[in-house]
Amino acid sequence: MKIAEEFPDIMIGCCGGGSNFAGLMFPFLADQLAGGKKIRFIGVEPESCPSLTKGEYRYDFGDMSQKTPLLKMKTMGSDFMPSPIHAGGLRYHGIAPLLSFLYEEKLMEARAYGQLEVFKAGMDFAKTEGIVPAPESSHAIKAAIDEAIICKKDGIKKVIVFNLSGHGLLDLKGYDDYLHHKLK
Repeated sequence: MKIAEEFPDIMIGCCGGGSNFAGLMFPFLADQLAGGKKIRFIGVEPESCPSLTKGEYRYDFGDMSQKTPLLKMKTMGSDFMPSPIHAGGLRYHGIAPLLSFLYEEKLMEARAYGQLEVFKAGMDFAKTEGIVPAPESSHAIKAAIDEAIICKKDGIKKVIVFNLSGHGLLDLKGYDDYLHHKLK
């Protein structure tokens, strides 16, 4: 951001367990909490595994076999089985305790999107930027597109940063299924 001589107004990242988004936002959150510029932080998850947007904030196991210590987090329950989606990295039943706390304290927002709209955003990004994003990253791309459209409609300038954390070369089958209307 220093090289670009900009500072984010909005930061967006995908959320499965939360490491992707936390790695992006925590340095900026620390600055904000120390009195720096206010930033909107938006974590994006799949509708099929909506831990932040629909999960409960409670103690739960971090694994399905219930062998880990209990963790306080936003969770769908350690026995939750999401429907199969191509963003496999976002199928974890809970969100990291630190992100869960930040969400409960309203220091971040969350959104959930369906697989089809996420793949459409990924395709739009690939056509525009020449990079096929991972389905996980396409969740953040979808939210960034939505925020950019709001800014354009309202005639305001905002610096929107999203985390492009992976390419989609390992899931070209998902894109092929999307293009051939085989995804649900």
